[in-house]
Amino acid sequence: MILKTYARVFTTDLAAALPLYQQLVGREPDLQFAFGEWELVALGDLLLIGGTTEALAPIRGSHGPLVVDDLVATQHQLTQAGAVITQPISPTPTGTMLYARHADGTVMEYVQWTPDLVKRIIG
Repeated sequence: MILKTYARVFTTDLAAALPLYQQLVGREPDLQFAFGEWELVALGDLLLIGGTTEALAPIRGSHGPLVVDDLVATQHQLTQAGAVITQPISPTPTGTMLYARHADGTVMEYVQWTPDLVKRIIG
């Protein structure tokens, strides 16, 4: 089951972009962390992803993340529907994630948060 969705905002200057989005959303970030070459900020229903043009290139065409309650069950549902898992379940600073290319070609990131994040952000 999908618990939360995010719209991705890619930027090569996160420090410059963040104040505007904070003002537009009207709150402080829920999460802020580094993951590989990226800096990520979850703010309301936006996920700002900062990095160089080169670092962002591999994920620019993808969507999500979709936060789910059970990533293993979601992976099973995806493969049953003809999706191809392009990045298997892997650890992240917030829990675990995978990437899947759906039968229609859409590339989506799915994330299962740690229980404490689910409780703090979703309730």
